[in-house]
Amino acid sequence: MRIIGLMSGTSTDGVDAAVVDIENNKVDVIAFDTFAYSASMRRRILEMGEQKLCRPADISGLNFEIGGVFAEAVKKLCGKHKINLKTIDLIGSHGQTIFHSPAKNTLQIGEPSIIAYKTGIKTVADFRPMDIAAGGQGAPLVPFADYFLFKSKKNRVVQNIGGIANLTFLPANCKLKDVIAFDSGPGNMIIDRLVFLLTKGKQNFDKGGKISVQGKVNSKILSQMLTHPYLRRKPPKTTGREMFGKEYADEFFKKLPSKDVIATATAFTAISIADAYRKFLPIEPDEVILCGGGARNDTLVKMLRENIKAKILFTDDFGISSDAKEAVSFAILAYATINGMPNNVPNATGAREPVVLGKIIK
Repeated sequence: MRIIGLMSGTSTDGVDAAVVDIENNKVDVIAFDTFAYSASMRRRILEMGEQKLCRPADISGLNFEIGGVFAEAVKKLCGKHKINLKTIDLIGSHGQTIFHSPAKNTLQIGEPSIIAYKTGIKTVADFRPMDIAAGGQGAPLVPFADYFLFKSKKNRVVQNIGGIANLTFLPANCKLKDVIAFDSGPGNMIIDRLVFLLTKGKQNFDKGGKISVQGKVNSKILSQMLTHPYLRRKPPKTTGREMFGKEYADEFFKKLPSKDVIATATAFTAISIADAYRKFLPIEPDEVILCGGGARNDTLVKMLRENIKAKILFTDDFGISSDAKEAVSFAILAYATINGMPNNVPNATGAREPVVLGKIIK
């Protein structure tokens, strides 16, 4: 089955799109690309996430508009890589989260009916609500795909570093019920906002860690960051922009408006990830497999190596681009949905039972 996975995460950079072939539970990534949001759309999404642009007309309008952007991403990806749209059997779309209240409610926009109609392809979307209906937090969802892709004879952590950092612990020779997964805390979200402030809007992220490497970690401010109550909370747990977003980052920039604050925020991400392993995993991993935008931040990766004993690898080492991993995951989730396979991980989300996630738009 040939599936396109679509994803836009908390960094709101744009739409990640991956063409994936799945046969006999084997995954082959055929093509991948990211289609950036316009500056205007990114600003509107962030404002909506901060609950500044929340009239029903605004939410409904942006929902349909983003659905069109996702549909165009499918067409552009296939056109660029000379893939006939008619060979695509299914689309799995995460959409764009604008609000998530763990175990209560969640809202992802990017209308799947628009995607299905404009592409002519059956679409699975809106994955999170069913897990919440079953008593879960609606996140994390990617652990099912991590199990599908990376289970082995070793103790492994698959560590995604997007806007938020989330991990999946795969014990050696594990079954799906053995998987542990949760959001460890901030990923790139705080760093991105601080870079935006430091560069007066000229940059949105620390490419390659080139800014943070020029700064010095401020131990006093780092210690303050590490006292955040979320870091002490036991899993299952999930977080987002409502906890580590603009307001949180802006307070630290006021205290340290220099490159040092970028270095300090980068250290915060690295240490909070390492601490999560020590506090909440039954055993230290043998390998840590990195993915997400943070895997491209050399300073962050260096800090992780300094704080984690395990061998650090990248999903690229397994044939899946670090940038593509999340989009690939939603292709896998859609594959499971269309085949009637439960694809949440109750041990990770806190749901009462395994359920089939997503709504199918034909």
